[in-house]
Amino acid sequence: MSFNDGAQLDPSQAEDRRGGMGTGKKVGIGLGGGLVLLIGALLGINPSLLEGLTGAGTGQEPAATGTQGIAACKTGAQANERLDCRIVGTANSLNDFWPAYLKPYGVDYTVPTTVIFSNGTNTACGPATTDVGPFYCPGDGKAYFDPAFFQELETRFGSSGGPLAQEYVVAHEFGHHIQDLLGTIGRAQQDPQGAASASVRTELQADCYAGIWIRYASSQPDPATGQPFLEKITQKDLNDALSAASSVGDDRIQQAATGSTNPETWTHGSSAQRQKWLYTGYQTADLQSCDTFAVKTP
Repeated sequence: MSFNDGAQLDPSQAEDRRGGMGTGKKVGIGLGGGLVLLIGALLGINPSLLEGLTGAGTGQEPAATGTQGIAACKTGAQANERLDCRIVGTANSLNDFWPAYLKPYGVDYTVPTTVIFSNGTNTACGPATTDVGPFYCPGDGKAYFDPAFFQELETRFGSSGGPLAQEYVVAHEFGHHIQDLLGTIGRAQQDPQGAASASVRTELQADCYAGIWIRYASSQPDPATGQPFLEKITQKDLNDALSAASSVGDDRIQQAATGSTNPETWTHGSSAQRQKWLYTGYQTADLQSCDTFAVKTP
């Protein structure tokens, strides 16, 4: 979905660690370095599957992002032009949507910091590099994005390059934040592998939560203007998001990397599963319908 040009962005909800723009302090490992790989790494892709497949790790941003920091991200028009501003604007929309949605469930929403970095950064879950891709760290309650990944998503993973494909990435990581607030995020570590494992169910649930936001994103008003952040969703937009979900399925990545698939090693779900649960969230807009742990086969 494209942003309404007049939407007012709030860059204070994000932290820019690229280059000299705030590298941040070194943070001690709080929940174990391996957790980064479980909670949203490359939207769920195990980096070990990517050897010889991707060129991630260059830390090079698409030229369209520009050289200015995110403090310059002020309007929806900029979110349509600059990838880093689109990440900020999507985070703004998510932070505006989730508090009211979760209120009937008795959940107090806290705003996660959105961190934009390049090459590598330190987190409470341990150090992370561009190779890890987008991820959420429960130890510090922050969602991390290297804009270089979004180019990889399209050119190497075969995703659509539409804006909702990119916005879905942000919404998925915020889905992990919702799990953190609900106290369910730790289940991924208890059963970390297999097509029906808790790890897979955790990732699919985050996809489902992203779908809920997509359902309401174009009607959620910008508090500064009273108008929605995003334009009305189209079928093409939805197809773009489903394309992104499919492109990061365990089976698709394994097939491309090794020529075969092994469901026993899956940690984040097949392409079909990821599309199914993203669409379930979009179609039902119901938190309880996203209970991936309640079904026999997710």
